[in-house]
Amino acid sequence: MEISDVKKRVLETIERARRTSAERRARVDEAAREYEVFLDRIAVPIFRQIANVLRAEGHLFNVFTPGGSVRLMSDRSAEDYIELRLDTEGDDPRVIGHASRSRGRRVRESEWPIADSGAIRDLTEDDVLRFVMKELEPLVS
Repeated sequence: MEISDVKKRVLETIERARRTSAERRARVDEAAREYEVFLDRIAVPIFRQIANVLRAEGHLFNVFTPGGSVRLMSDRSAEDYIELRLDTEGDDPRVIGHASRSRGRRVRESEWPIADSGAIRDLTEDDVLRFVMKELEPLVS
């Protein structure tokens, strides 16, 4: 194979990698902006409403907003919580729900996207509520 052909293919690969990287950075930046709006307008208010209802029913939970996430945590155990966070590891950024439950010494954790839709701007209060209700049941039983 001629060196000119090899050089051409290497340069094409480098350029394709640069383009892909720039496109991914742009998607992540846009997702981060959408996620901040989602947290402020949808997720945090819903989590606070849920915590208020739980407290009224005798289940002590608090809402925390550590660095770009929202967490509903039991006052009984720091290992019992439900949280939402932005996952930027894959090709398309998405909101991931994470739940942790402790039983004695054992801690069970699970996580998955809170909705099938990849667009953060399309997430609704119902998406958040559905995820939290599913994960909340073992924490209040």
